[in-house]
Amino acid sequence: MNAMNQKPTEYMVLFRSIDWNQDLTIDEMQAVMERTYAWFDRLRQEGKFKAAQPLFNEGKIINGKSRAVTDGPFAESKESVGGYLILNVDSMEEAVAIAREWPLLDCGATLEVRPVAPECPDFHRLRQQMTNASS
Repeated sequence: MNAMNQKPTEYMVLFRSIDWNQDLTIDEMQAVMERTYAWFDRLRQEGKFKAAQPLFNEGKIINGKSRAVTDGPFAESKESVGGYLILNVDSMEEAVAIAREWPLLDCGATLEVRPVAPECPDFHRLRQQMTNASS
């Protein structure tokens, strides 16, 4: 079986938000943090948690052929990636169901859920084209 035809077993959840805690009291923020830690702990106990890490708000963006480096993500963005979670689950539906339980959704944050590919899909397609061309 070709690697690109395998069913994904890892899904990345990208946490997107800016100022999710802006309108919360200290007690409300503490409650959200406790629910979030409990959510991560449950996923670990269920064996569905592979990795997760928060990200700082600043970084650099490297653009195209020129390799120009600029500051980013940009403060004027509505949302930036604040962290990620990698889940070991059987389907996109299961990954989405887990992601929908993330406590910060109640605070206006958003998530993106994507399957993790075993290799770059563009490289795979190019390799297939090269194989077919040499046949």
